[in-house]
Amino acid sequence: MEGLHSPSEGGAPSAPLERIQCTWCQGQNPKDARNCQSCGAPLDLRNLVSESGWREAPRLRDMTEIHFGQSTCQVEGEIVPVAEIHLGRGDSVYFEHHVMLWKDEAVPLTTLQLPGGLKRALAGMPFIISVASGEGRIAFSRDATGELVVLPLHPGMEMDVREHAFLLASHTIQYSYVRIKGLANILFGGQGMFMDRFVTSQVPGLLVLHGYGNVFERTLKAGESILVEPGAFLYKDASVTMEVQRQKLTSGLLGGFGMSLARMTGPGRVGIQSMYVHHATGE
Repeated sequence: MEGLHSPSEGGAPSAPLERIQCTWCQGQNPKDARNCQSCGAPLDLRNLVSESGWREAPRLRDMTEIHFGQSTCQVEGEIVPVAEIHLGRGDSVYFEHHVMLWKDEAVPLTTLQLPGGLKRALAGMPFIISVASGEGRIAFSRDATGELVVLPLHPGMEMDVREHAFLLASHTIQYSYVRIKGLANILFGGQGMFMDRFVTSQVPGLLVLHGYGNVFERTLKAGESILVEPGAFLYKDASVTMEVQRQKLTSGLLGGFGMSLARMTGPGRVGIQSMYVHHATGE
């Protein structure tokens, strides 16, 4: 918690303006807030980290409200959570068209033009992205159990996300894709050479992801590496590199088997999901 002084009308300094810092996203909040206004994390949440460095993404309370631009995002439900957006004038969000749950009739929908449409289609990634503009309300949900992870992106941030994991993003975030060489046969069901890339410039934005099961995050130091089952990968900072590492296994009379893992090397954050479809890669 830190104090900020603001001048009073007479020019004399007033009482300090107290703020609570969120341990998840580092956002600043009023001292009476229960949840972070930027990411929805409970402000009384202790920053619990396992011995190996993983921490669980904060479980958002039902009806948690998050602010971005002139708009708000309210997270509803726990088993199959819903993100309800109240778009302010001039704000918009984009999303894969099949994740929309409902909307006000007055909210217009358009499409976002994306480069490399054919490549994205062949890689199994969405090539039609819908855009909803304010004013009005619209709600989104994945048709599966799991968690919503709210990631405020500060100016100058870049994040890579596995296919079909992002629920929505604010219009201030640039959306493109990146190819990870060598992962064509092990990521995203065997056909994912691309990942979604989200970039902010001078204006912050809001990115909401859906993770199957529980979501965990670990911050890697520069040069530090971990090996991740490709199906568990959810997101990473663009500063984290990813490459294939082949693991040889032996099994007695059955001979040798192989296992392909994703080597993640820092610096930066890596997010994983605890429930995923295993992709067999034995030889």
